[in-house]
Amino acid sequence: MAGRFDPLTRAAVRGGRTDVPSGRGSTAGSGAEERRWAPGGPVDLGLTLGPLRRGPGDPTFRTTPDGSVWRTARTPQGPATLRVSRVGEEVHAEAWGAGAGWFLEQLPALLGAGDDPAAFVPRHRLVHASHRRRPGLRLTRTGLVLESLIPTILEQKVTADEAYRAWRRLVRQYGEPAPGPAGPELYVMPDPRTWAMIPSWDWHKAGVDAKRSATVVRAARVAGRLEEAAAMDLPEAVRRLEAVPGIGPWTSAETLQRSNGDPDAITTGDLHLPGIIGYALAGDRDADDAVMLELLAPYAGQRHRAARLVLLAGRTPPRRAPRMPRGDIGRL
Repeated sequence: MAGRFDPLTRAAVRGGRTDVPSGRGSTAGSGAEERRWAPGGPVDLGLTLGPLRRGPGDPTFRTTPDGSVWRTARTPQGPATLRVSRVGEEVHAEAWGAGAGWFLEQLPALLGAGDDPAAFVPRHRLVHASHRRRPGLRLTRTGLVLESLIPTILEQKVTADEAYRAWRRLVRQYGEPAPGPAGPELYVMPDPRTWAMIPSWDWHKAGVDAKRSATVVRAARVAGRLEEAAAMDLPEAVRRLEAVPGIGPWTSAETLQRSNGDPDAITTGDLHLPGIIGYALAGDRDADDAVMLELLAPYAGQRHRAARLVLLAGRTPPRRAPRMPRGDIGRL
């Protein structure tokens, strides 16, 4: 969940809202492959694709004034750039690069075609109101594990600003310019071999400590096995990811929410999320994981969706401690 409310905590913004300007989609760019798809219901591009954005300035994601969402990926067929916009009742997609065909084939899943919002039954007044106000919320499914896993590892036990800075720096330094007309603003993340070969001093300059960088390297070395998790059921996918040392329940849940679009992949082990859920649903700002899971028990099978709706409602506990100081080991 990446996106919107209290900018001082990562958990508070994971409702996943990315503002998409209203506007008519532009015509296809030169050399683009195209697809038009009718969702058959409301799809909010900002809510659905927002969790894929890793902070302001993410070099793999941007929105433009014409109402488009752009994103890049390293697909099984190669690097690609995707542009998505609404044209009336349809979604218009254009793609460039070796992986363009794969991107367009996966478009319905990316926009929540495999998601079933009708299976969700609100049990709290706040959740019901948040659900009613956001009929276009769909859970994205990218089908790509490493692109969500690596930035999630970078977010382990640091502030969001630190993690986003590291992601921006490493992708721009070791990734490649995005294919198509996106220009120098967008990049495709490095391939697994490149992640595994980043020297220790560049991890340090990016502010990434040895524990997190080692976890990224271990994941990159078994990237093929990890990518298989995108087609697995949640318990099996969790076991596959957590077999890598340094990947625990927090990291696996945050990854599988995006790669698999699993509506029940609830994040545990987070510093702020239990308190936000506890405060919003029961007035308990000191709730821990056990209390959070008890409050979300009525949403079994849909706990991730319920948590997103709570975060999007914006009812967070008032701050009673100073902001966590930002660190930067790259300056040491």
